[in-house]
Amino acid sequence: MNINFKKIAYLCLLCVVTLPGSLGYASVLHASSSTKNLDRANHQADIIGFAANPENAKDVDKLINNVKVFYNPISEQISLSFKLNKQSSVAIKVMDALGNEVVQLMNGSLDAGNQNLSFDPSGKLNSGFYFIRVVSGSETVVKRFSVRK
Repeated sequence: MNINFKKIAYLCLLCVVTLPGSLGYASVLHASSSTKNLDRANHQADIIGFAANPENAKDVDKLINNVKVFYNPISEQISLSFKLNKQSSVAIKVMDALGNEVVQLMNGSLDAGNQNLSFDPSGKLNSGFYFIRVVSGSETVVKRFSVRK
């Protein structure tokens, strides 16, 4: 049996480095006792904790969150849900695969909060793949959906 000690040592080091990041920023700081270890823990938490914890990766300044198109594939109406962090003007358009606007579903102001909208494209969409584009301010969110007739 051939054991490669360099690979085992590398894997052990990798586990030691990534474990504090997955436990969170605070636990890494409390585990450090000296200033040298504290600086290293801060650096590890900044690098590893950010990537390991998706809560840290959320951008709190986003205006549009959790955009969902359902039921996918759609047959008669498009149902769309998303969260708006503040009252703003919203434009919702359906685009084809080439980026051409097929249908403008909405262009108006919405209040802050969870939005649940339904649209009837009234036969303007043939079977195929489309993209729904939600624009508010400088933010744009694009989701793919399909139509089945």
